Amino acid sequence: MAIVLANEPALLSRTDPPARLLTGRVVAILRAPTADAYRAVVEVLITAGITSVELTLTTPGTLAALPSLVSTWSADADIGVGTVVTAADAARAMDAGAAFVVTPTRQPEVVAAARRRSCPVYPGALTPTEVEAAWAAGACAVKLFPAATVGPAYLRALRGPFPEIRLVPSGGIAIDSAPNWLRAGALAVGLGSELLTDALHGGDLRALGRRAARCRALVDEQGHER
Repeated sequence: MAIVLANEPALLSRTDPPARLLTGRVVAILRAPTADAYRAVVEVLITAGITSVELTLTTPGTLAALPSLVSTWSADADIGVGTVVTAADAARAMDAGAAFVVTPTRQPEVVAAARRRSCPVYPGALTPTEVEAAWAAGACAVKLFPAATVGPAYLRALRGPFPEIRLVPSGGIAIDSAPNWLRAGALAVGLGSELLTDALHGGDLRALGRRAARCRALVDEQGHER
């Protein structure tokens, strides 16, 4: 059930986190040389149990490739779009079937565009002021970025004054450190190059499958978010 913010019309209610994010607690972030690299990698990730996948607008062809990927895997995974910095790009991503939208910084116009369509949106923030402002704007969850520069203890400290704010750390997080972030209070973790390594550049997909399966096992030990 979406939460309606005080003094806001129901049209701009805060969207609840997707069920797959609450249970899976991992978002795989794919930044590829071209969108042609997506399909094989997405299949491996989903087969290994990673059911939230973020494509990125820095990858040429992402929006053109998205509808086909969504058509193939929407029954098994949520495929969203990240590095969204304008309301127009957010609209194009949602029109193409994005299950969620991610921004590198707060980007109020992107948050508002996603909220108008009840699409989960995760704006980026780092400082306490930025985190609170992103949440106040109506974020479904706030992407703590770049997370590796501050560590899980920083997220735990943020949870003190902001226990209601859902945080998804991203940026430089290693697979083996994912449980530490979840224990610190993260809703989920975003994993990019530490999970993908060279898979989007012609690397060993079987090795990717093993990394994804290890990640899935480590995160599952922490349980589901409620």
